[in-house]
Amino acid sequence: MRALPRLDSLNRDFWTGGEHGELRIMHCNDCDGYIHPPRPVCRHCLSENVSAKAVSGRGVIDTYTINHQAWHPKMEVPFVIARVALSDAPGVIITSNIIGCSVDDVDIGDEVSVVFEQQDDVFIPLFEKVK
Repeated sequence: MRALPRLDSLNRDFWTGGEHGELRIMHCNDCDGYIHPPRPVCRHCLSENVSAKAVSGRGVIDTYTINHQAWHPKMEVPFVIARVALSDAPGVIITSNIIGCSVDDVDIGDEVSVVFEQQDDVFIPLFEKVK
């Protein structure tokens, strides 16, 4: 089990979009920029005309580390913690886990795609390598 975020009006779309198979990132409707983590004001132009927008969920591993520390008795180690640069949301990087492969098969530049792990009413975005 993962620690779950506290849902609010700003982050709810990001954490629940997986129910519909969507990775939702805040988007400025004025300058077309993406904002992550979710905020009520665009970090590019300061517009308040922002809303969540579904993106493809595809990206590239920017960097990663392999964790060998079991922070909880039920946690399986080792696992990969990676920064994923989203392909169709310029400037947005999500820190997440790479799953579905050996930790030895992960490398910088690998193409990945989002998958979701449901815990209660939260859908955690995780990534798998594109085959």
